Amino acid sequence: MNAISVKSLTAGYEHRIILEDIHVDIPEGKITVMIGPNGCGKSTLLKNIARIQKPKKGQVFLYQEDMQKMHSKQIAKKLAMLPQSPITPTGLLVKELVAYGRFPYQKPLGSLSNEDYDIINWAMKETGVYDQREQFVENLSGGQRQRVWIAMALAQQGDILVLDEPTTYLDISYQLEILELLKTLNQKKKQTIIMVLHELQLACRYADHIIGMKEGKIVFEGHPKEVINEAHLQELYGIKAQLHYDKDKNYPVIMDYHI
Repeated sequence: MNAISVKSLTAGYEHRIILEDIHVDIPEGKITVMIGPNGCGKSTLLKNIARIQKPKKGQVFLYQEDMQKMHSKQIAKKLAMLPQSPITPTGLLVKELVAYGRFPYQKPLGSLSNEDYDIINWAMKETGVYDQREQFVENLSGGQRQRVWIAMALAQQGDILVLDEPTTYLDISYQLEILELLKTLNQKKKQTIIMVLHELQLACRYADHIIGMKEGKIVFEGHPKEVINEAHLQELYGIKAQLHYDKDKNYPVIMDYHI
């Protein structure tokens, strides 16, 4: 079953078309990674998948239901999105930011229940920030802050987590830390994860399903070992790459590349 299905999608900003007649399915319970040059439409596609942006044409289905016909809270209980480089609020404790993930379940003027607090604590423990719950978010490292945002998304208890460049501006150790966390969540909870990554080797390493985009079109999609090859990388980025396929790894390793 597909978690998300995009049908005949055309999207953009005012009179500018970014995506045109896109068809793509996002498999349930897998890690899907979108790659491609800057400005190719990856973030626009994510925004339409999360219903942050309304399509000019076409439809996006969440578990076979047209998202444009769904209530916002209904979507929020199934899907959480983290934008690129979210602004860290000042004066907010870790546990307070994570608690915002319970918003879809709250009634007007209602307070958090014991169940809500249990879920908030669970989300912080799953992401390794429980011990920092009484600290201010702005005082944490970049990697820890990103973990807190992911904890907030987990507190929504949705099946789908959408992330726009979650490793941008992070040191390589924090990049691996965040991607390992997402992989663990996928394996333990069968969480469907959809994200944009710029680092091609990390995309190959962590994706079950990879989507290559260029100029508002999908050039290829599939498992990295099936679609990441010299011809596709030349088409996507204009580079000549040397790949190595190690039988002990389930993904291609990029050994070298040049223009």
